[in-house]
Amino acid sequence: MKKLFTLSVGLSSILLAQNITSIKYNGLLHLSEDVANEVSNIHVGDPFDIMKIDESIKKFYEQGYFSDIVVSVTPDGGLVYTFKEKAVISKLQMKGYSSDDEQEELFISIGLRKGDLYDARKIEKAKKKLIKKIEAEGYYDTIVEVEVVPKEDSVALIFNVNKGEKIYIDKIDFAGAKKLDKDEIEDALANREEDFMGWFPGLNDGVAHLDQLPYDGMRAKDVYMQHGYLDADVSDPLMRVDEGSYKADISYKIKEGEQYRVSNISIVGDTEQLDLEEIKDNLQVRKGKIFNIAKARKDKAYIKEQIANKGYAYARVEERFQKNKKDHTIALQYIVRKGKKVYINDVIISGNHTTKDRVIRRDVYLAPGDLFSMTELKESKNALARRGYFEKVDIEQERVDDQHINLLVKVKETPTGSIQAGGGYGSYQGAMVSASVSDRNVLGSGINAAVSFDVSKISVNYSLSFTNPRIWDSDYSFGLNLYQSEFQYVTYDQKSVGAGVNIGKQLTHNLFGSLNYQYSKNEATEVDNSDNVLATEDYYSIFSPEDSNYVKSMFSMGLSYDSTDDFYVPREGIILGGTLGYAGIGGDQKFIEASGRFGAYYGLEDIMDYDLILRYKVRARALKNRGEIAIPEKLYMGGIGSVRGYEPYSISPFILDSKGKRKVIGGTKSLVNSVEASIPLSKAAKMRLTFFYDYGMIGEKSFNDITKEGYGVSLEWLSPMGPINLVFGRARNPEELDRTSNFEFTMGRKF
Repeated sequence: MKKLFTLSVGLSSILLAQNITSIKYNGLLHLSEDVANEVSNIHVGDPFDIMKIDESIKKFYEQGYFSDIVVSVTPDGGLVYTFKEKAVISKLQMKGYSSDDEQEELFISIGLRKGDLYDARKIEKAKKKLIKKIEAEGYYDTIVEVEVVPKEDSVALIFNVNKGEKIYIDKIDFAGAKKLDKDEIEDALANREEDFMGWFPGLNDGVAHLDQLPYDGMRAKDVYMQHGYLDADVSDPLMRVDEGSYKADISYKIKEGEQYRVSNISIVGDTEQLDLEEIKDNLQVRKGKIFNIAKARKDKAYIKEQIANKGYAYARVEERFQKNKKDHTIALQYIVRKGKKVYINDVIISGNHTTKDRVIRRDVYLAPGDLFSMTELKESKNALARRGYFEKVDIEQERVDDQHINLLVKVKETPTGSIQAGGGYGSYQGAMVSASVSDRNVLGSGINAAVSFDVSKISVNYSLSFTNPRIWDSDYSFGLNLYQSEFQYVTYDQKSVGAGVNIGKQLTHNLFGSLNYQYSKNEATEVDNSDNVLATEDYYSIFSPEDSNYVKSMFSMGLSYDSTDDFYVPREGIILGGTLGYAGIGGDQKFIEASGRFGAYYGLEDIMDYDLILRYKVRARALKNRGEIAIPEKLYMGGIGSVRGYEPYSISPFILDSKGKRKVIGGTKSLVNSVEASIPLSKAAKMRLTFFYDYGMIGEKSFNDITKEGYGVSLEWLSPMGPINLVFGRARNPEELDRTSNFEFTMGRKF
């Protein structure tokens, strides 16, 4: 801090109690003169006071805008403040660490942004944060030098990073560990020996995480606590590093003690509104079983949530453990202190530049005046995330007083609309030209509308759709769609013109019901194998006269349940749905169609500190004829959304003619199982890599007349144009006449 106070030739008269005649500020950019007067607290007419002027300089420095301040006195008794403001950071660059597309986010994480004022202390603090971050990745002796490049009215900062060398864990020794397996203890640590194929994402590569080393002893002790060894003692880790090879050995000294079982569980305190028997039935820790500290923590959180659901947002639950060292048992006591009931004072929404407040507010299940509920709060956050309007959703609790709370709903919007025109190449459709205008959140209203067409070698499609998920902000929805399509399947061509309408209702937070009607006029004709780009001499279909032209009129009703936590990349929750439809009222086709689907999502980041997501999906359909079912209306498998590794619609029941050729007849029953494991590929680009295995069944008489398997990887990219899925699949043990596919892609959300 630099301060300078200069007195001019009028000093003697001023010292004789002359008052300040004027105040002038030179060089102010960030503060107005009115604000400067408030900061200095010196006014025209005040007596000249050196101490007060000195105090005003200190206050100006506290504003954080200035690198130098000079105060001078004019001959007529006026004060002149001359400020030199700090330079603005116009450029941030990092060399030797991080890619260009990740640098902005990285600088933000260490506390720097372009446009900030240059402050040497702030830069030094950011430098230390960066070193700590790099050391957390296992680099030893990291050096960061910051180069300051002056410009005309600003500075550029260049962070030159020398990451040093990585330390690899060569060996870990747990001296005294006899009752627990070494691998079980090590799995809980941040610093572990390298796994077999440790280079593979999700496995441990053996790199040391120096910032986590002080906590590994506590993690090891926690493992013992999870197995009932309450008297276990684990020393701090001792690391020895070979600076020549940069390999390290880590050792622990462990005293295990005896294993404890649970003798009693009680919940006491303010429990009059709680169903204690029901709560105890849902606790994970059980009387007579081996004590587990991890389950006890979850039980404590569960009890607190049940209290919070009664409106006690500030409730506390304290646990007491009473050990009996003679018989090695432990009694658990949870003490409930509810406090006062808490009501919602206000719901404050921020971050939404396009989406209207009312669209967000209708998915927040707590309103001003409502009694607080923790479950409703969690479900509100998940409901907003499922809409797909937002990249990030957070709901914070702001305490107003001991009986009122504000909910701060903070969202970060993601693009929901797109305008596309151009050409491309599809794995199944060949060269194609497409154009579309779509928006899932039209003008921030929550309405989904789209107009599109695409033309390719084997298809021509036009469609118009409109859906309002909440008519007049009610629980009812309305949708309308029109389409015309021409598609060349493996063994036939189909032309369709149709329209549909649906009405739905949100029955509960997660359960949705709908009624649908679909009408279409269809013309299907057998292909000429010599011209069809898909058909071969080994494939053809069976057509009867009624197959060539028919009308389908179908009524259906459906239920769907969705408790997932995100629209694009769910990490928890399930999707469950089913429909039942009847075709035959006003149309040529007469059949009953039933379908069902189930999806479960489970993220492992909290368990293994890696963003691995496991998914299981199953889809089933069945047709029951009330007459002849046209072959185009029957069931087929293959392609995205089915068994990947096979061409779309290429898997079907068939009969062999006298020449051994397949006569494709379509199925009436199908079921597809999918197991997936998804890992992050680039967080900055929002890319994930997913490994999958599909098992499908299809048949005419039973589900398993034909079974097919496929496996592979897919690249899931949440691009600026929308979600894109690139699939690289392989068929497992395909038969000679099976039509396989190694690459496909799709845009949009897939189940």
